[in-house]
Amino acid sequence: MHTTIMPALSSSSSSSSSSSSSSSSSICIFLLVFLLVVRASHCAAKATSSTRPPRQLSVDYYARKCPQLEQLVGSVTSQQFREAPVSGPATIRLFFHDCFVEGCDASILISTNPGSKELAEKDAEDNKDLRVEGFQTISKAKDLVERKCPGIVSCADILAIAARDYVHLAGGPYYQVKKGRWDGKISMASRVPYNIPRANFTIDQLLKLFNSKGLTLEDLVVLSGAHTFGFAHCKQFVSRLYNYRGTKQPDPGMDPRLQKALTMSCPQFGGNSDIIAPFDVTTPFLFDHAYYGNLEAKLGLLASDQALFSDPRTKPLVLQLGQDKKRFFQAFSIAMEKMGSIGVKRGRRHGETRRVCSMHT
Repeated sequence: MHTTIMPALSSSSSSSSSSSSSSSSSICIFLLVFLLVVRASHCAAKATSSTRPPRQLSVDYYARKCPQLEQLVGSVTSQQFREAPVSGPATIRLFFHDCFVEGCDASILISTNPGSKELAEKDAEDNKDLRVEGFQTISKAKDLVERKCPGIVSCADILAIAARDYVHLAGGPYYQVKKGRWDGKISMASRVPYNIPRANFTIDQLLKLFNSKGLTLEDLVVLSGAHTFGFAHCKQFVSRLYNYRGTKQPDPGMDPRLQKALTMSCPQFGGNSDIIAPFDVTTPFLFDHAYYGNLEAKLGLLASDQALFSDPRTKPLVLQLGQDKKRFFQAFSIAMEKMGSIGVKRGRRHGETRRVCSMHT
């Protein structure tokens, strides 16, 4: 059979033989190219899957794995707010201090390891006045969430949700919280001092810091409105009462009645470490826009607050927000979402999901 077939092929015209050879070669080349393309596509897909950035923040990030998340956190914040109203401003301040150092990654919640040479953020001098109620809120909420959705939700997202809850519970706006943050692995006290705004900062200093976080002048004025409730320790404003900027005189930018009332509680030296005063002397427990009206009336508690009204760059917006609560609420919701996106960690290389917020996994 082979001898019969071979002669038949041999007896074909040379052009036919050449055509068949060319066809076979084309098929081989095609198959080789196809295999190379498939292999390249597979490698590219593999590379893409390994380098593809994780999902962006989204409102429904936990919709499938922990759909009851908002209700779980809400049950804790509502109870805390009833039992200890100071939990509200304490948690919002905690969120601010977290996002401004290392980004919104719950690194503020990590405790210093015993025997460690480096203190954690929460033990930095600038964070020692953070109230325990804020930490307790997140700890309780995390415990509840872990029982229902173990190993799923980050402490960073719980902190963002709790801060929103307290804004709303105190009378402020309700806004959707985008989620998907991972918890940070680094918490160092040494990184705190240059990333936290101080009570005596000038507008230039505040703008430089906020700009470094991707925030604008408007964000500065709007987010400062969080001082519409909450309290400050005497040490944060005592210099305004007795020795403003080295003049040995009270700050002329403070209403004399407020200055007199504060001096009765905050002596110039000693005996004032545990004394606090409300940021908003008119409605200290409500989240409203009275803060801005207070600045116009020289009733701002901190020098950095009152500076917003004194500086021509920020004064127009202070006046506008003081006259329009709806605009303030809308602007605050947007600014909180923007701040909540600072330095967000995504992926296991930079983040983790802690089961206990005060400890690395």
